[in-house]
Amino acid sequence: MPIHATAIVDPRAEIDPTADVGPFVVIDAPVILGAGTRVMAHAFLTGNTRIGRDNVIHVGAILGHEPQHLGYRGEPSGLRIGDRNVFREHSEVHRSWQGDGETVIGDDNYLMSHAHIAHDCHVGNRTLIASGALVAGHAEVADQAFISGNCVVHQHVRIGRLALLQGLAGVGLDVPPFCVAAGVNTLSGLNLVGLRRAGLASERIHALRRAYVRLFRGRRNLRLAIAEVEAEPRTPEIDELLAFIRGSRRGICRGRDAGTPTDGE
Repeated sequence: MPIHATAIVDPRAEIDPTADVGPFVVIDAPVILGAGTRVMAHAFLTGNTRIGRDNVIHVGAILGHEPQHLGYRGEPSGLRIGDRNVFREHSEVHRSWQGDGETVIGDDNYLMSHAHIAHDCHVGNRTLIASGALVAGHAEVADQAFISGNCVVHQHVRIGRLALLQGLAGVGLDVPPFCVAAGVNTLSGLNLVGLRRAGLASERIHALRRAYVRLFRGRRNLRLAIAEVEAEPRTPEIDELLAFIRGSRRGICRGRDAGTPTDGE
């Protein structure tokens, strides 16, 4: 596929012959662009950026630009992007703020318009990050997480696998896997829709519900709740949930004081 005559491409860039670079695209660094990747008009690719196969980069997207970090001093830091990702209009992913660091985007992710992934973030596979979502530096977003529109994720926060952030949610604490976050640092239940779509059997979903109630509902001591859950038969998902909680450095979002877990939409 062609490189459009109006595109500006750094001679150090490595463009696969099957990639498609559209009009007025700017590639101003030693970017590596993989097979079958399509870059639409006015996109800007820069930095030590490696982009895999069959990605689609829409109009005005910015990948690999300098991090928004006061300590950045122009180091040739990196951004690594896997395969089959979609970056919609004016989405942006910044490279690391340290010379030997990388921001990492996995495979099969979908970033909607104006989504922002800051420096040194690690995004897994098959996530959906909706329009206007802001993910700050060093955050981790695990596989199949769903970050809804205009959510705010504080730096160093971890979003667990199959977690869901409802629209306008703001989190400065870790969001456990399989859970729904709503409002500010608050869990509202399990992501039941996401769990069913992922093919999790009903009995394992019910086991997660029981664990959720013990761990996150009401004003309970988390250590005691963990001990109670550990004392009973556990599924792999419950083990994953407990390991995530133990690995938290920022603390964990907790549930509302009363009421039963709600279904995630």
